[in-house]
Amino acid sequence: MTAEGHLIFSIACAVFAKKAQLSPELAHGDWWHIIPASLLTSLLPDIDHPKSLIGQRLKWVSAPIARVFGHRGFTHSLLAVVGGIFLMRTHFPHDWVIPIDAFHAMIIGYLSHILADMLTPAGVPLLWPCRWRFRLPLINSQKGNQLERTLCLLLVGFTLFWPNWTPIIGAIKPESFSKLLNLIT
Repeated sequence: MTAEGHLIFSIACAVFAKKAQLSPELAHGDWWHIIPASLLTSLLPDIDHPKSLIGQRLKWVSAPIARVFGHRGFTHSLLAVVGGIFLMRTHFPHDWVIPIDAFHAMIIGYLSHILADMLTPAGVPLLWPCRWRFRLPLINSQKGNQLERTLCLLLVGFTLFWPNWTPIIGAIKPESFSKLLNLIT
């Protein structure tokens, strides 16, 4: 998926997360925290690709990560998400500069990238170091990014017009996700 696609998809995920009240912090969070924080981390998993938008700007970080893990390796896994949360929470005080709603949105942004890459034929190694690839190939990046852009914009539109506090699936309770986020944060 392209950087543009990841950015648009992260907006859709952030809007959905707030409206679905995935955590009380997101539900009561400030849009001015949630959207920028989600956008900030939505490209971060591609730090493992030196030719990606973020990889080009941080070559000194990107090149070693690419050599060790390759593209769509560790940085595209749940282990990277949990590791990042652990590092942020243990190395910075709880009342640090990042508001809690923005921190939750940063997690959503990172996860949105992984979810978006799951929509491509290559998929992602969600359970890295296990090499199984998780994919639901709806988007083929080789045919240009028009389909990708259209799908992502439709998702943004869908989430913007989705009523507040309306869960899509009755079995998913926002409290469950909130408890999980609070447990790891």
